[in-house]
Parts: sequence; structure tokens; C-alpha cells
Amino acid sequence: MTTEITLHLEHLHRLDLSPIESTISPWLKQETIASQEQQLQFKIDYPRDPTDPRELSEIPEIRLYFVRLNAHYPWMPFLLDWKAGELYRYAAMLVPHQFHKTEGIIYNPEALEIFVMEKVFVLANWLQSQGISHKSRIKSMAELLGYELDDGFFELL
Repeated sequence: MTTEITLHLEHLHRLDLSPIESTISPWLKQETIASQEQQLQFKIDYPRDPTDPRELSEIPEIRLYFVRLNAHYPWMPFLLDWKAGELYRYAAMLVPHQFHKTEGIIYNPEALEIFVMEKVFVLANWLQSQGISHKSRIKSMAELLGYELDDGFFELL
């Protein structure tokens, strides 16, 4: 079952993670985090002028919020609803990119590579500490973002 967390203007401007903490903390305490895999969506309620052409990931206050979120929960991609595009949007909040009318989002390739590899290392450690198998999950995440990880890579971890 998908869980949606609404982030309002005041949360974003105050860098207030309480809406996320109040959802995730019980999962961690009750050891039910594994059952929440790819179930989390964010609804961002950020009022804008109708003539503002920016995407949400281009608004500095929103990006800063997600930088803080990423620092607090670096394993967040595990929870994000990949099918609903949450992983792409999360990456867009943290990785420099450009939007093209026909091609969509184009990430800075070097920055995306650093982001993906950082998430690979973080998730491998965190999933292992949670007793959750990680190889196929991590490979799937990397593939969604355009990277293929060889099985031999995981032997290094």
C-alpha cells in the first residue's frame, strides 16, 4: 500500500523533516521497514506564480529540503515508489540537470554517476544491516538511472 507524505510550504522553508520522521520512525521501531519498500510518494504543496516556468526540482528551497532529507535518510531510495517516478524526482532534487522539451530531464553525467555510486554504497550497508538482501535491489535502482553493475562489483563490497 502506497504511503503519501505531503510537504507544505512551512515544512520546506523550515527544513522540517517531521512529516517524514513521523511516518518512517514507527517502521524502523517496529522493524517493518522492509514491507515499505518502494511504497513512499511525496506530494509537494508549494504555491507558485502561474507564470513560473520552473520545475519543482529547480526551486532552491525545495532542493535544499531534499538535500537535508538525503543527509538524514541516505537510504531513502529504498522507500521511494520507483514506478510512480519518485526515484527520478528524488535524483533531480540532488543531481544537477536540465530539462528539455523533447528529451525530458537530462542529468549531469558525472554528478549522476557520483550520486548512483554513493547510493549503491549506502544502500548496500544499510540493507545488510536490516537483514534485507541487497544485490538485485541495488542493481535495479542503478539500471533505472542508466547504470549497469556487474555481479563482480558486489564481491568488492
